[in-house]
Amino acid sequence: MIWFKSCAALAASALVAACAVLAPPGERPAGPAAAPFDLIGRMAVTYDGRAFSSSVRWQHSAERDEIWLLTPVGQTLAHIVGDADGATLTGADQKQYRAGTVESLTRQALGWELPLARLSYWVRGEVAPGSAPARAERDDSGRLTFLDQDGRRIAFVNYPPAEHGGLPRRLELTSGAHEIRLVIDGWRRGEGAP
Repeated sequence: MIWFKSCAALAASALVAACAVLAPPGERPAGPAAAPFDLIGRMAVTYDGRAFSSSVRWQHSAERDEIWLLTPVGQTLAHIVGDADGATLTGADQKQYRAGTVESLTRQALGWELPLARLSYWVRGEVAPGSAPARAERDDSGRLTFLDQDGRRIAFVNYPPAEHGGLPRRLELTSGAHEIRLVIDGWRRGEGAP
């Protein structure tokens, strides 16, 4: 328990200490948006010899993404909102930071990049539009098991049976020495999702 409290305190401190003056708001990447969803799960990130972990809740729609990074007991470490006007991060201390995209915001404020625009497709086991993958592997059911796209290698580690939603439950994203492991504990898909 002490370890969890220490990690939460370090993560909150890192959010505040690492935040610098960020770029002005900009446009979100062009292209069709992934279907709406709401997911909860856990995230572990390793980057530049450091590590970060938290629970995560992500609400995605065509117009807006809203993400909460949470401690094991549910306290908010960071609340991230991204839309056409840019991205905002509100830390545990209620200070707000802005950037043009969630990707640049997390890279500058947290030290690691959350590739949100493409991740909204990858979490659904889909290739993101806009660029052809360097490599894609599928299982006998046609589901992605490995994808190399836009400089990231994504392993789709766990698919539940179709009667339980059939969407990936664990993704491992690597880019150089940076790795993001995302375990999805629950999905709620919005209208228009397959």
